[in-house]
Amino acid sequence: MTPMIDASDDQTNAGCRLMYTEQTRGLAPIPPAEQGLPTAVAEPFFQVSKGLSALEGPAFDRNGNLMFVDVYDGNVMKLTPEGQLSTLYNDKALCPAGVAIHRDGRIFLGGIGNFAAGAIVSIEPDGSNPQVIVPPAAGYVVDDLVFDSKGGIYFTDFKGSSTEPCGGVYYVTPDSALTLPVIPKMAAANGVALSPDGSVLWATEFCNSRLLRVELATPVLPKPFGTSVPYRFTGRAPDSMRTDANGNVYVAMYLQARVLVFNPFGIPIGQIVLPGRENNHFLKLTSMAFRPGSREMVIVARDEIGGNGSMIFRAEGLAEGTRMYSHQ
Repeated sequence: MTPMIDASDDQTNAGCRLMYTEQTRGLAPIPPAEQGLPTAVAEPFFQVSKGLSALEGPAFDRNGNLMFVDVYDGNVMKLTPEGQLSTLYNDKALCPAGVAIHRDGRIFLGGIGNFAAGAIVSIEPDGSNPQVIVPPAAGYVVDDLVFDSKGGIYFTDFKGSSTEPCGGVYYVTPDSALTLPVIPKMAAANGVALSPDGSVLWATEFCNSRLLRVELATPVLPKPFGTSVPYRFTGRAPDSMRTDANGNVYVAMYLQARVLVFNPFGIPIGQIVLPGRENNHFLKLTSMAFRPGSREMVIVARDEIGGNGSMIFRAEGLAEGTRMYSHQ
């Protein structure tokens, strides 16, 4: 007869008891394949609010002002180099989620609207004279946007799901006359970015956790065999993205409080983490922006679990940020 083991004998049962470790205790453990990446820890830069403002879309203008949005309150915020914060524009119907600044100084806003009919709207640097570039009637849920060297706009259509991929990346011609598909059938396309020379288009797929890379033959047509999915993410979920002057790609990891960094071919080479992430602080990291002419990066996030409000963090990337086409 097999003897029974006393369940109270901790030493005897230690080998059959699953335990948390320091790497797995929090809600956003770094996946094993990414734990050995070179890692930087960002530092707090500016407290935006003590409440849970849905911060998105940071972008710097020529004067060093940081523009960003509070999505659901419809606010476009301006933070001066001296640390003065103000509301530049408000449009609760638009629900702005992305910001890009034109070479003439106008601020272009991508709005998710009611998640059925968003828009692209431009405003003057002082927040006046809103002009509709892509109307709600077009039916896009506009999330992120970026200019190319000709003044055209790539934007993501944040529609669809993992089982019904109906979003994508679209291109607005420089004269704003046409909106053309570039990457169709995506599951909630979110981030969009261009390589420094504009030849490679990057996008993230929020609901399928994928990184897409497209070598462009024309603004809307990929080269033969030029499309690929170089990376599939673990956990939720790739959000906004930026590139640097070396062609590296920085992806905000929503619900993971970190930025994952890839080389120009989509191989992970580093990460930037927010302090306190191991205790579930500031997990909702959504976007980042490089300060023009430098490696300095600002990162926006909010702390829904820890109750520490909404914050801008700062860190340094591997190289100077890609010179935004809006600044040329």
